[in-house]
Formats: sequence, structure tokens, C-alpha cells
Amino acid sequence: MYTVKEVAKLLDLTEHTVRYYTDKGLVPSLQRDKNNNRLFDQQSINWLRGAKHLKQSGMSVEAIKTYVDLCLEGESTIPQRYEILLEQRDKALAQLEEAKQRAEFMVNKVEHYRDIMNHIVPDNMNPGTWSKNDIQEKAHQN
Repeated sequence: MYTVKEVAKLLDLTEHTVRYYTDKGLVPSLQRDKNNNRLFDQQSINWLRGAKHLKQSGMSVEAIKTYVDLCLEGESTIPQRYEILLEQRDKALAQLEEAKQRAEFMVNKVEHYRDIMNHIVPDNMNPGTWSKNDIQEKAHQN
């Protein structure tokens, strides 16, 4: 059995998050000792790990709770759980695409700054030196 502190460290969560997830019912196998302290077995850790990954994919705590409840109902809810995960997968893939676009933007900016430092192009990245025409041109570039 593990304590909140041990599980938080194991799963790289804050103790507050572990308590919050248990309070929200995301760990149905949670046990408590005689002093009402939370105790976690491997099954509880599995529930927490699942909740962590679903939350990191952008799922709300309420939606995770729905998913947990469906899991507890059994195999008859597999199609519903599948649909929930399909929707979340699509959201995660969209977030990934947006992150790729942000990363590409930053790669291009870093390369441009390197060209400026190597005196290949003039410093046109300082907004304090832009003319009105420069601003209009930059708006079309971004």
C-alpha cells in the first residue's frame, strides 16, 4: 500500500492533485486506513495513471469521471468508452498539430535571428525600428 506522498512521487503528480482526483471519484478502488488516510494499491495507482493521461490529453475531470463510471459498469459500456476516447484522441491530435505549427514558427524565428547575428540580413525584428510599411508587410508574413 502506498501513501498520497508516495503515489504523487511515483506518478509525478502533486499531492494536491492526487487528493483532488480521489475526492472527485476518479479512483474507485481507493482504500483508507483507520485514521481515514488514503491508501493506494496497484489498482488505485492504475486508475490514477489513467486519469493523469486523460487529463493531460485535455479531458475535463467531469468527463474522466464519466469514463470511470462507465468502466465500473462493465463491458456493456465499451462502445461508449470507445467513442469518448475517439473524441479525445481527435482533440489530442489537433493539439499536436497546433504545437507543431508553433514549433515551426519558433524554428523559423531562431534561424532568422541567427542570420541577423551573422550579418546575412539586417535586424528587421525590432518593432521599435519598423516603419508603417514594414508593419503591413509583417502582417502579411504571419
